[in-house]
Amino acid sequence: MSIQIENNDKYSVIKITAEKLDSNLAPSLKSELVVLNTDGVKNIIIDMTDARYCDSSGLSAILVANRLCKNSNGHFVLSGLQDTVRKLIVISQLDTILTITETVAEAKDKLSVLA
Repeated sequence: MSIQIENNDKYSVIKITAEKLDSNLAPSLKSELVVLNTDGVKNIIIDMTDARYCDSSGLSAILVANRLCKNSNGHFVLSGLQDTVRKLIVISQLDTILTITETVAEAKDKLSVLA
């Protein structure tokens, strides 16, 4: 699968290992997010370092992660955006509602303060 999950006591890190977060991968990501949330995970980091492309399905999955975390009184952090994906998020004005960091280490630091 093109998704790797690392679970921790305070958060889970989901690494997108595919080059594209699109309609082929987004449904699997959404399913994993729902399973994590059902298992009690409130804080999620999505690491997009390897993803060079994201379409509307991918954005939808990202928004699902954000909503699930907020509904659980948790926090969602998007990390490691490539320039093309960052531009899409800015154009979509999602940068105003999402917490975005350059690296997973920064995301973990941010969650340690927030969580």
